[in-house]
Amino acid sequence: MAMDRATPLTLKVDALDNVAIVANDGGLPSGTLLPAGVPGAGLVLREGVPQGHKVALRDLAKGEAVLRYGVPIGYAREAIVAGSWVSEARLEMPSARTLTDLPMATRVAPHSAGQSPRTFMGYRNADGSAGTRNLLAVTTTVQCVAGVVQQAVRRIEQEWLPLFPNVDGVVGLEHSYGCGVAIDAPEAVIPIRTLRHISLNPNFGGEVLVVSLGCEKLPPSRLLPPGSFPIQAGRGADAAPPGVCLQDSHHVGFMSMLDDIVAQARPVLERLNARVREPIPLSELVVGVQCGGSDAFSGVTANPAVGHMADLLVQAGATVMFSENTEVRDAVEQLTARAATPEIAQAIVRELGWYDAYLERGRVDRSANTTPGNKAGGLSNIVEKAMGSIIKSGSSAIAHVLAPGEKLRPDQKGLVFAATPASDFICGTLQLAAGMNLHVFTTGRGTPYGLAACPVVKVATRSDLARRWHDLMDFNAGQIADGRLSVAQAGEQLLEQLIAVASGQRTWAERWKLHNALVLFNPAPVT
Repeated sequence: MAMDRATPLTLKVDALDNVAIVANDGGLPSGTLLPAGVPGAGLVLREGVPQGHKVALRDLAKGEAVLRYGVPIGYAREAIVAGSWVSEARLEMPSARTLTDLPMATRVAPHSAGQSPRTFMGYRNADGSAGTRNLLAVTTTVQCVAGVVQQAVRRIEQEWLPLFPNVDGVVGLEHSYGCGVAIDAPEAVIPIRTLRHISLNPNFGGEVLVVSLGCEKLPPSRLLPPGSFPIQAGRGADAAPPGVCLQDSHHVGFMSMLDDIVAQARPVLERLNARVREPIPLSELVVGVQCGGSDAFSGVTANPAVGHMADLLVQAGATVMFSENTEVRDAVEQLTARAATPEIAQAIVRELGWYDAYLERGRVDRSANTTPGNKAGGLSNIVEKAMGSIIKSGSSAIAHVLAPGEKLRPDQKGLVFAATPASDFICGTLQLAAGMNLHVFTTGRGTPYGLAACPVVKVATRSDLARRWHDLMDFNAGQIADGRLSVAQAGEQLLEQLIAVASGQRTWAERWKLHNALVLFNPAPVT
């Protein structure tokens, strides 16, 4: 039964926690008596506590561990009296766990994958993968051509798309790479393979139209070498995809460039239009999970619901990717323990160690991750944020690890750690490259985030956000805090919504045509 929102409500995650968060919209004022049935019952708040922020459930001595999720998220800088606001200023952040002496593949996974009889209505690709959308991709080799591609996409949408009803849309794969970069630097492989693998995303059906400039360091032959598209309809395995080079001598004026791109698009659209939705097993879903604009409710409502949904998908034989290096770094012991094998545990350590070194080169550490919005939403530091973030991976064994820009092989099913920066845009870009065909994004502060290449189901952590952003949020996990849904019920409902979206139901971001730019992770030098 839903609780009266005027009733003071606090929430805690683990029986060991010595703090709880305030759930009420607008927070609770000083002098509030916490009622029976909530954590801290009988306490009187000694000061006002904003929504999502922590209240001490008992007296805490100076230096004592403050426990949330059953683990220390910080240490009291001063004595904290029960009923007080445990603010960021009162906490000392723990040091990062070293990447040595970790539990390696020690936890038995509670779930085993199987083949579910359930299906979604998707597009089957010639290589066996499946798309949730049927999109014409116009990929680019260099940022210089971005403006021309934008104009071409508009013309294709206006002139051609009405003639091809089975094509869901046209996507210009624009980016900030291709020239002015150290193209042969060792780490340049990351942005190059990211662009290549995005062009192979299953939502593009094995088709792509390439637009290049002609003088860039990343020409089409390097971006998409022979054999990149062995499934290209009506083409040999070594054939290059169709393309337009703007510097070719036959282009006289801007309009001839546009005309050429638009003309080249028609045969690709004809091939895509021959595809129709058909029943496809849930095992062909590749779902990326991510959070952004997180708050203290993320680890209580939305992320646990997504974690339950992830377990259901893995049980059905599907693939679920979680990422965000700095937002799982403080849960590294959980990750390595959940690895399916010691080799996978070592791969997790390798990727997180590489990222630690990357941050050190920039003279920052993981604490640089937490944003002002995170802190306003009750997350005091990256440790607290990480403990709530990792929950969206569920409880299945981690079956595979991907380095940035790598693509899943057809045999890589189950739960996957795709190592990426935590930036919303970069993480989404790398998950697209990995082969994601459906995206789930949780948020507590709110974001209009979307991707043109893949539907994004946005999950609100709080009912207040879901009400205010009613035409941007796709699912309200705040119902868990309200007492209207259990975590399991929310996860099951979210899975049903994912199946509907995979079958063609549009998300709010799709309806409004909201999408963010592709942002490449490029640790290599720029010349």
